[in-house]
Amino acid sequence: MSEAKQKTVHIRRAAYDAVVCDAAVEALFAAVPAAARIGAQTKILLKPNLLAKHAPEAAVTTHPAVVGAVIRACKARGAKAENITLADSSGGVYTPGQMKSIYKASGLAAVCEAEGVACYTACETGVRAVENGRVVSEFELLRPVLEADFIIDLPKFKTHVMTGMTAACKNLFGTIPGLKKAEWHMRFPDKDRFGEMLIDLLETVRPDMAVMDAVVGLEGDGPAGGEPRTVGLLLAGEDLPNLDLACAALMGLAPMSVPYLAAAHRRGLCAEAFDAADLAGDTDAFLPVAGW
Repeated sequence: MSEAKQKTVHIRRAAYDAVVCDAAVEALFAAVPAAARIGAQTKILLKPNLLAKHAPEAAVTTHPAVVGAVIRACKARGAKAENITLADSSGGVYTPGQMKSIYKASGLAAVCEAEGVACYTACETGVRAVENGRVVSEFELLRPVLEADFIIDLPKFKTHVMTGMTAACKNLFGTIPGLKKAEWHMRFPDKDRFGEMLIDLLETVRPDMAVMDAVVGLEGDGPAGGEPRTVGLLLAGEDLPNLDLACAALMGLAPMSVPYLAAAHRRGLCAEAFDAADLAGDTDAFLPVAGW
């Protein structure tokens, strides 16, 4: 990435109870240096994982308690509700009606309405060139991605049938509109080259920070298949590949078996495995999830 990213991964015990979740998210925002750049005029994009119409308890999508806590942490730093936008695209058709139904089913429409924050449904896109891309020269992206001053990635802690894991880096695939995702899968059927594409996307979207919803994760044939598993954690950081290395460690996955982490390592964007010296916060909670 063009700017230096602090490698520290901050970890907090958490639950979906509003008081507990708000306290954990506020602690993470206070610890991540990038959050200090948020102010009254900052145009903020929140990018959750909204794969399709799933209720929060299915553990497929980013939980509304986490999203609400993040919105309130942004407001605590002076951000105005009208300058905060939540946006994603599903894996199917990208239309206003489809997105409204997904926001509603996931519980995010209600939390955004309560906080005065817009759920993006205009479904407009634009093109951004990729600087020094390995396999891609440009991406078509959601309009709010192109217009944001500050992007907060809000992934869900899940395993994935193709990439082994879907976490902070993989969550950015949702910045590509609807059925365009299928075109990228067809263009890069090889897992290694698909991983390279995801790192080109990471370097193009350039999120400022990520907050990982690992309170309840999904273990099995993700991104939608599997069983919810309580992990009880939130993780945050500026360096998304290093955050995902931490997630791989929690899952007990060999990190270089995750194609996009292997691609990031080849580019010098992350190590081969997570270094516990990069961890801060509730470090005693950083233990592999039994039976994952």
